[in-house]
Amino acid sequence: RLNIIIIAEGAIDRSGKPISSNYVKDVRDCPGTTLAPTDTGGCAHVPLQSSKMGMEAVMALLEATPDTPACVVSHSGNQSVRLPLMECVQVTKDVQKAMDEKRFDEAIQLRGRSFENNWNIYKLLAHQKPAQEKSPFSMAILNVGAPAAGMNAAVRSAVRIGICQGHTIYVVNDGFEGLAKGQVREVGWHDVAGWLGRGGSMLGTKRTLPKTCMEKIVENVRKFNIQGLLVIGGFEAYEGVLQLVEARGQYEELCIVMCVIPATISNNVPGTDFSLGSDTAVNAAMESCDRIKQSASGTKRRVFIVETMGGYCGYLSTVTGIAVGADAAYVYEDPFTIHDLKANVEHLTDKMKTDIQRGLVLRNEKCHEHYTTEFLYNLYSSEGKGIFDCRINVLGHLQQGGAPTPFDRNYGTKLGVKAVLWMSEKLQQVYSKGRVFANSGDTACVIGLRKKVVAFSPVTELKKVTDFEHRLPQEQWWLNLRLMLKMLANYQISLTEYISGQMEHVTRRTLSIEKGF
Repeated sequence: RLNIIIIAEGAIDRSGKPISSNYVKDVRDCPGTTLAPTDTGGCAHVPLQSSKMGMEAVMALLEATPDTPACVVSHSGNQSVRLPLMECVQVTKDVQKAMDEKRFDEAIQLRGRSFENNWNIYKLLAHQKPAQEKSPFSMAILNVGAPAAGMNAAVRSAVRIGICQGHTIYVVNDGFEGLAKGQVREVGWHDVAGWLGRGGSMLGTKRTLPKTCMEKIVENVRKFNIQGLLVIGGFEAYEGVLQLVEARGQYEELCIVMCVIPATISNNVPGTDFSLGSDTAVNAAMESCDRIKQSASGTKRRVFIVETMGGYCGYLSTVTGIAVGADAAYVYEDPFTIHDLKANVEHLTDKMKTDIQRGLVLRNEKCHEHYTTEFLYNLYSSEGKGIFDCRINVLGHLQQGGAPTPFDRNYGTKLGVKAVLWMSEKLQQVYSKGRVFANSGDTACVIGLRKKVVAFSPVTELKKVTDFEHRLPQEQWWLNLRLMLKMLANYQISLTEYISGQMEHVTRRTLSIEKGF
């Protein structure tokens, strides 16, 4: 009953004639609106990407020689990249030439893989297309762990692409516990309509792991003839699928194809650089910090100590710190001592002597056993007495956010599609004599963005690089951002003092930054 038509400002038909919103409005007899500048807004990824690209641009200049060709700094996947300027200009001209010559398919390819993939996924999901023939396979989809924005987008796209493939698609309520209790139902195309922008988990989700109810899970896998299992969730989802894989030797029913789509605000699942929901969580934390700072707009010399979630993973604190320009962000993965705390207090004390008279310190909830949020508050309050006062803010579950950000909506949609297409391919490979038998490690994987590509990593391989005690990957890419966070935080005072004319201190501070870099 609700239809939305979106028209790009340069849209043309196959003959090259412009398609205007007024024309469509008259044909369809519907109201219209022009978004104009309202579509230039962003989400939490914007300040992170811009900070990384700004740093890459400076590095490009520092490394350049008189013979170095001019470049464009861009972003590919999770990496800042340098592209030759003239090649980029030529590709732009080639796109326009292909459009002018009505070679539209080639124009889409020239726009790049990301644009082409987005366009193809949109066409797949926008309208129901009956499968050419019924597939012999059935898949079940469930959410596990804490709710995360983007889960529903992934479920929606997975259901619809599965139906397009001709599979029987089931959804399971309340995670592994619901699978054990038989809370399984078949769904159709329209059952997931309107799920894309919904926050939380429409299926319901719990943290229960399979080992607590393994036999009941096996019984229902057999009962519903489930041959593929798509699990969307956080660390529990990854750990749960790993338990199912390790139980294959005991239960033949678990020799099925399994895939995990990481979805958690903590961003602590091995096998991916980004988990669904982490962008929405950073966005919520960023907006909260902005409001917190705004609350002190009429108050001079105040420092806010803000506690973020994330368990032992400091991704949320670090990226939020970059997004809001925090003075410090304490995380478990980057050990700190009382000497570091002392240096940060001194930095804020110096800062308060300038025109910038507000400070923001972030603390991951499990960054240190003894240096708690209350300890930091007492330390900063005591050392800053007479210079600034302190306030504590614990963001709590506010960071789960409401509606998912554009990034999480699109990311969830893409992962859902790619996961089901991968599972369909694997099911064909392990299908023989009317049954599925998947017992190799590469039939149970975590899907995720790794640097520039979406990759599938076997859970048995990821087990070797996982810290199960702290629920973390042993290596985390975002730790490279810590240096940028510290540099940007320290440079704020240098720039202010430079404007004030205190050249001696500026030179000393700048030299120390360069030495550290």
